[in-house]
Amino acid sequence: MATFKQTCEEYFGTSDIYEVLGVEHTATEKEIKKAYHKLSLLVHPDRVDESRKAIATEKFKVLGKIHSVLQDKEKRKCYDDYGEIDEENDSSFNWMEYWRAIFKKIDIKDIEEYEKSYIGSETELRDIKKAYVGSKGNMDLILEMVPFSNCDSESRIQEVVRKMIDDGEVEEYPRFFNESKQKKARRRSKYEKEKKVAEMIDRKALEQEIELNKEKRLKGFVDMISSIEAKYGGSKRKALTNTPKSSPAKKKRASKAKK
Repeated sequence: MATFKQTCEEYFGTSDIYEVLGVEHTATEKEIKKAYHKLSLLVHPDRVDESRKAIATEKFKVLGKIHSVLQDKEKRKCYDDYGEIDEENDSSFNWMEYWRAIFKKIDIKDIEEYEKSYIGSETELRDIKKAYVGSKGNMDLILEMVPFSNCDSESRIQEVVRKMIDDGEVEEYPRFFNESKQKKARRRSKYEKEKKVAEMIDRKALEQEIELNKEKRLKGFVDMISSIEAKYGGSKRKALTNTPKSSPAKKKRASKAKK
């Protein structure tokens, strides 16, 4: 079983947990929390395609563990002094609940806004570079490693990498620019199938939400009617029921008066 350091290395290219978050070793709790939030949005399992959900979930767990270490003074000191992290078995720990306890409920609009700011940013360029070098130009892996990327991003990523090569930042891997048409077609076909499945799931979820809202509105209407009846109709019935009956003596006097 891989150690936590090895897992960090596998998913983020470094075993230094400060480097994973992109903060200095002197970072404040506020800076660490901000970096954790930023990275967790990039790999949040609720946002990625189904094919990338497993990897995103593992990355999400790693980030949660890192934050839990760095926000704890004793654990952070132990890491700073010895470079060690408690390898306790936390496989059953719910990192999603941990995240929700720290931050507000995730809103898809928040992530979409972040996506807009991420694409074309220095952070994305760094991620593309790391993915390109780490995968040695394997586009399949690059699309898995770079947040918010998919088959529609390929040409843009190639342009970014070409500039890096021309600037001498990275070496050129021929297969990156010379993929076979069959491989591209397979990737595109897989992407389109997953996209359709995702759309069906979204549509089904929307339909369920509409039905739920209908039920809520209907229940609200019934409750309102019941409330009105209890407040008005019920009181009338009660008033009629409580009307005092005429005594025999009153009835006799009324009869004499009529005569």
